[in-house]
Amino acid sequence: MAADGRRSELMGGVELVSPAPTPRHQRCVAALTHLLYAAETDRALVLPAPCEWAVGPGMILQPDLAVVRPEDVHATEIQGTPLLIVEVLSQRTRQSDLGAKRMAFEAAGVPAYWVVDPEVPSLTVMRLDRGRLAESARAVGDEPYRATFPFPVTVVPARLLRGISPQGPGRGPASRGRGRWADAPPR
Repeated sequence: MAADGRRSELMGGVELVSPAPTPRHQRCVAALTHLLYAAETDRALVLPAPCEWAVGPGMILQPDLAVVRPEDVHATEIQGTPLLIVEVLSQRTRQSDLGAKRMAFEAAGVPAYWVVDPEVPSLTVMRLDRGRLAESARAVGDEPYRATFPFPVTVVPARLLRGISPQGPGRGPASRGRGRWADAPPR
């Protein structure tokens, strides 16, 4: 993590610094962390960002979520290949998450890669097949995705954004009458 709190990753020896994530992004990450943590096993542990994964020389990544073997968790970083990587797309990270990072995950042999798009909302599931991450399933809105790997869990993309309106938190009809100032008298 950069000194100013932004996410810092190293790809091909080049430092990539991302701005702070949006509230929608963080809501998805928090909901997924909760969901996956409740389903994890003693052989597959859930780690949310910021947590560095030492992919190899000149490559340190911080996926939004990683499911890892306990023996791959070290004092300062993840070593070894995660069982599952989850990235939540945003305008700022979409190109990298679907491009360079996906290729890095393929090259490292990550067996499963999930991409959550909070704008749709959707979950795209990719599995490693002959060295390539290929789409194996997709769930949109209220459709459930029932995972069996790395452990059984059901993800419903629309539920990841519960309480967040399409315009963002604290805006629109989904948030009327709620929030920090809901009980405050009008000015």
